Amino acid sequence: MSSQPRTRAPSSVASRKCRYSVRRVFAVDPNPASPRIAYQGEPGANSHVACEQARPNYVPLACATFEDTFAAVSDSTAELAMIPIENSTAGRVADIHFLLPTSGLHIVGEHFLPIHFGLLGVSGARIEGLRSVRSHIHALSQCRKIIRDLGLRPIVSGDTAGSAREVAETGDPTQASLAPALAAKIYGLEVLERDVEDEPHNATRFVVLAREELRPPPGPQVVTSFVFRVRNLPAALYKALGGFATNAVNMTKLESYMVGGAFTATQFYAEVDGHPDDPPLARALEELAFFSRELLVLGVYPASPFRVESDRFS
Repeated sequence: MSSQPRTRAPSSVASRKCRYSVRRVFAVDPNPASPRIAYQGEPGANSHVACEQARPNYVPLACATFEDTFAAVSDSTAELAMIPIENSTAGRVADIHFLLPTSGLHIVGEHFLPIHFGLLGVSGARIEGLRSVRSHIHALSQCRKIIRDLGLRPIVSGDTAGSAREVAETGDPTQASLAPALAAKIYGLEVLERDVEDEPHNATRFVVLAREELRPPPGPQVVTSFVFRVRNLPAALYKALGGFATNAVNMTKLESYMVGGAFTATQFYAEVDGHPDDPPLARALEELAFFSRELLVLGVYPASPFRVESDRFS
């Protein structure tokens, strides 16, 4: 019998029925040869690259917004979704922590993507002739050195791949895009210079979502993600997390964020090493549930090899 503790159904996260009914996608193959994996952004975006790396047997499905991406899985347009959750330079991705608990989807995997930007231009463009550069605001901030060295005027676009499309549409040799090399291939641009990001260690972590849970068996390289809200009592958070310390469970992430527009209503997103069927984690979750108003496990999934290698050298 499983030792997984019972958790109370929370008012704000208990209902996991997806609330997104309208979706917009950039392109759909009506008869895909393989199952689909949805992502947010235009073709050629970093999320597209992550899909091809992590799930090469799936057909990437570009969606306009994160809500559309979640909905594509919920309504069976796609089998999986690739969602960025945090970046080593820019921090966590806005809105994802709010969307996950109410999406009705489960985390079934993770993927770490080293972020590399190329300076892209139209055919015949030369670096010395460039006057402006387009990209997502985060990409522009991560490539400040080359922008400054070349004296370019930054122009903010909706996303990196979208900026590549815009440059291709203008045909202007004085405009460039900061985007993945895949975008150059898709939109017929030339890579004028590769790997122009300021920090070579820049990486984005993605989670893979599915309609059904797909838990691996208990083992040493398993991650459990969950959200919880503690009771409004003195030292409630301290008491709620005490079980992880006493049971020697390693908590790798703990983040708080407000819910419902109230400064006193704080929800926590956490990740731990281990499987809920492992007795130490089962006991820790049982103690957490006792001191919490709400507790919801979002996913139990294999740890990425990237995470394992990073831990080895940290």
